[in-house]
Amino acid sequence: MELRTLRYFVAVAEELHFGRAAKRLHLSQPPLSRAIKQLEHDLGTTLLVRSPAGVTLTAAGHTLLDEAKALLEHAGRIRAKLTRRTITVGMLGGHGPHLAEAFRRTHPDVEIRVRETDLTDPTCGLRAGHVDVALTRGPFDETGLKTLVLTEDPVGAVLRADDPLATRDRITTADLDGRDWFQFPEGTDEIWQSYWNGGKARTGPVVRAVQECVQSVLWNGSVGLAPLGHDLGELVTVPLADMAPSPVVIAWIKDDPLTRAFVESASHA
Repeated sequence: MELRTLRYFVAVAEELHFGRAAKRLHLSQPPLSRAIKQLEHDLGTTLLVRSPAGVTLTAAGHTLLDEAKALLEHAGRIRAKLTRRTITVGMLGGHGPHLAEAFRRTHPDVEIRVRETDLTDPTCGLRAGHVDVALTRGPFDETGLKTLVLTEDPVGAVLRADDPLATRDRITTADLDGRDWFQFPEGTDEIWQSYWNGGKARTGPVVRAVQECVQSVLWNGSVGLAPLGHDLGELVTVPLADMAPSPVVIAWIKDDPLTRAFVESASHA
């Protein structure tokens, strides 16, 4: 007995009508009728008594209905255990709320696990296998990764309000030469480090998290870059005329169905 045939039988047994069962199964009636007859032949017993008004179950039919429903429920539990229903999303920055809402609408039964990361790994642990997909910011080394750019944000220099450049409408990275810039720890992605250093070798305090950057500016007058429009409290972000925008990127490695569904959802959010 195949599970598909048992599903056919359960539909007929519950509807007590071949036409209604066929509609429920999105089948035409003749193949459904043939499948039930073949099932009766294989079992060597009559399961249904057919009449113009519909069908009724025989004693054997009642027994099979109970057993078939239990078997199909058990098969469903096995399938659920073997099918991944969780996805781990690495997150760098606060650009996830509307994407999470869009994915939940289409996949309400999937558990979304979030792994926040600091500024030292723009892939959010993707290469290390800690996450299935990364919702992050570029640019960074994309070797071996699949990526999709969702949007691009212009960036500016983060300065104290009393900085002489803080009142300017726009500056360039050359205006910031000779100052201390944020540095990421040794081993950080070189493309990522170079971008946030304005494309030049810089010196300055080593930071790992956004709040460390903020405190470094407040206490030491260090310079760093940040996307425009972010609320950094009493700090000022002045647009940089010579910096390419920073892309908001979704990155992944394995094209399994759930990851692809997440990427597809994010691309239309």
